[in-house]
Amino acid sequence: MSSLEGKTLLITGASRGIGLAIALRAARDGANVTVAAKSSEPDPRLPGTIHSAAAAIEAAGGQALAVRCDIRDDAEIRAAVEQTVARFGGIDILVNNASAIWLRGTLDTPMKRFDLMHGVNARGTFACTQACLPLLLKSPNPHVLTLAPPPTLDPRWWGPHVGYTLAKMGMSFVTLGLAQEFASQGVAVNALWPRTVIATEALRMLPGLDERRCRKPDIVADAAHAIVVAPSRARTGRFLIDEEVLREEGVTDFAAYAVDPSVPPLPDLFLAASGETPRGG
Repeated sequence: MSSLEGKTLLITGASRGIGLAIALRAARDGANVTVAAKSSEPDPRLPGTIHSAAAAIEAAGGQALAVRCDIRDDAEIRAAVEQTVARFGGIDILVNNASAIWLRGTLDTPMKRFDLMHGVNARGTFACTQACLPLLLKSPNPHVLTLAPPPTLDPRWWGPHVGYTLAKMGMSFVTLGLAQEFASQGVAVNALWPRTVIATEALRMLPGLDERRCRKPDIVADAAHAIVVAPSRARTGRFLIDEEVLREEGVTDFAAYAVDPSVPPLPDLFLAASGETPRGG
């Protein structure tokens, strides 16, 4: 299978950024996409709502359903799943894209922010997957794809922002466990992470980011597409890197994904070489 035509994806946090890019890539195949995110009203700090995302998906050739959903709320998750089934008849692919970030040390991390990150990142990923699994198990090619990094115990990723790293690694470990649990039933559960920092609306709010050294969200979207069109029994429990996935697909030139091809891209968090100072999430 090389197309998502007729397939149904539920994507969390898809009102902008990487989530929206994945949705638009699927839409170009003629997929059905549920945009599940909190952004139902315009925010002057962050452009994009579930409604503008849905309009863009339909303009790209897909069918869209906009659902206001805070993935910390179990009832709202259930409602998003129920509305998706009512509109499209099932769910073939879940993309756990929603994530909260706070790159500060322990003394500068309010517990409210700590709880937000864990509620969205680790708990939200588990809750959304749990809610979608009964539908995924009925799909002929079910995939769960989570935007999470390879697990690491390297202290340099824990010391500067232990709260965020703990929450993000929670998404990774949920992926690891679910992949093992559902492998025999044919549900592919994988994680995807960008090799470099991606230029998104949320990342632009972080101080000190040199956007010229970022790549566009399209690179993650193209990698995600390659993962979820593959047979679900062929690969599960993997922590995949966007650039490596695309190299497997025959891509050798990544200049088109660069914001500014004249400068070297900045490695993302959890992947940077020693001496680099990454900004990402």
